[in-house]
Amino acid sequence: MAALTTIRNIGPSFAAALQGVGIKTAEELRDIGADAAYARILESGAKPHFIGYYVLHMALQGRPWNDCKGDEKKALRKSFDKIKAQSFDQDLSEFEAILDRIGVGKRMDKS
Repeated sequence: MAALTTIRNIGPSFAAALQGVGIKTAEELRDIGADAAYARILESGAKPHFIGYYVLHMALQGRPWNDCKGDEKKALRKSFDKIKAQSFDQDLSEFEAILDRIGVGKRMDKS
């Protein structure tokens, strides 16, 4: 099994974020794919960042991180916005996010 950092554009910091959500190897990352991996990162409480999202896509294609341009970048932005809407709760406090990460469960609906 290859280390995450063997994938172009995946440095120690990004690898640590992936490992923190249970993706330990390059093979696991390739199997799960960029969208599902990024969704896990957001669900863990990380703040969304479009560049990180498309860097992950470029990494899994073996392309330079800054190779994403034009229509491809626009399409990835739409995917990013969808994942962000589904996976990131900006109203979740840091404490609540920690509780979610350790498996205590999501907050109750406030309605």
